[in-house]
Amino acid sequence: MLGALLGAGLITSAVKAQDIKAKDVPDVVKTAFAKKYQTTDKVSWEKEGGNFEANWGGKSGEDNSAQFSPAGDFVEYEMAIPVTQLPASVPTYVKAHYKGSSIKEAGKITNADGSITYEAEVKGKDLIFDANGNFLKAGAD
Repeated sequence: MLGALLGAGLITSAVKAQDIKAKDVPDVVKTAFAKKYQTTDKVSWEKEGGNFEANWGGKSGEDNSAQFSPAGDFVEYEMAIPVTQLPASVPTYVKAHYKGSSIKEAGKITNADGSITYEAEVKGKDLIFDANGNFLKAGAD
């Protein structure tokens, strides 16, 4: 189960998201989101893989996101962070493997099981790292 939840979080981050209207989000998902994030307003929704993702906060309205399964089960929470808050080995990895490129955006992901991963956007790809900054995989933005 732990591996499945972690895997679900990593797999969905590599799938292109589609904007959807709130009316197209199942009530069970909207209820689960409202219960977990009670003070949140101005939420936009996306369908990412088979899950539903709520986005809110910040100038872009997407500094925070939470994913829920179609049944309303919490999958993951992602918070935008400054690149300087990534584990030290992440920029080192990017410098070695993506010469001349820089990290455009960074995020800290908390999965349903409480495990932490990090995301760094480089050259249109989301690079995923474990809590210690070890590279796990690359996916599409």
